[in-house]
Amino acid sequence: MRPMSDLSIRAADERDIDQVLAFWREAAEGTSVSDDRDGVARLIARDPEALLLAERDGRLVGTVIAGWDGWRCSLYRLAVLPSQRRQGISRALLAAAEERFTALGGRRGDAMVLDGNERAHRAWQAAGYTPQPQWSRWVKTLTP
Repeated sequence: MRPMSDLSIRAADERDIDQVLAFWREAAEGTSVSDDRDGVARLIARDPEALLLAERDGRLVGTVIAGWDGWRCSLYRLAVLPSQRRQGISRALLAAAEERFTALGGRRGDAMVLDGNERAHRAWQAAGYTPQPQWSRWVKTLTP
């Protein structure tokens, strides 16, 4: 395992959008209707500190969206470059997200995790998160 001292975590800005989208195509599981330049640009404009990037040696190795709406702490797009997994990157990203939430007054982090993504289940569980089987996600696509 590489030392975490060579890992930096920062908020994304508009210059990072294309790199983040390419990274998600390689490292993330599944896609979202918001996985495009306009969607990420709106996220950054609305909440400039929400999209956290983990970098090592100047290379993007992980992401998480730590969205705060004043009531709920929502976590999305936790992804780590396949060659960098099992090195504590997701744990470092989640710690940064949790610090952000705590500073904003958040009380609980909620994560969106695909049911079939067993690797992600293990990562979230290792970070102290547990599924809530009594809830279901209900969605409606608003744009074609």
